[in-house]
Amino acid sequence: MNATTLNTQNAVAGNKINWQQAILAGFVGTILFDIMGFFLTGQFWDLPTLLSTKLLGEPNLLVGLMAHFGNGIALGVIYAGLAPSLWGNRWMKATTFVVAETVALVYLFMFPLLGMGIFGLNAGIETALITLARHLAFAVPLALLITSDETR
Repeated sequence: MNATTLNTQNAVAGNKINWQQAILAGFVGTILFDIMGFFLTGQFWDLPTLLSTKLLGEPNLLVGLMAHFGNGIALGVIYAGLAPSLWGNRWMKATTFVVAETVALVYLFMFPLLGMGIFGLNAGIETALITLARHLAFAVPLALLITSDETR
């Protein structure tokens, strides 16, 4: 095997997702997201209840928790795949990802679907700020647990 082949294999291997890191980061990030939400709103697991109500037409905590944590884990996996391509150190990468994800998926997609308007402004500016703070808490384990050659 020549040096070029070895370097190519190492570069490709370095871009693979570490599934354990990604799943753990998404799970822990979801817990931190919920803790931050509790500190800011006084409500715990408000989103699992909302999710299950939207999915089933009635609240079901187990279904809501599965959807909520499944979403967090999926975001952890997506971040793990994108992190080597993002700019900056591990904190900049995680912060950039969660801000972009919050704007694109929550402010411009989820909030309007829930009747809250773009950026959740129909529910008040504090909704947008609390949502961003919760997602920034989610970024902490992304920065700490998901590693690659580019994020160390």
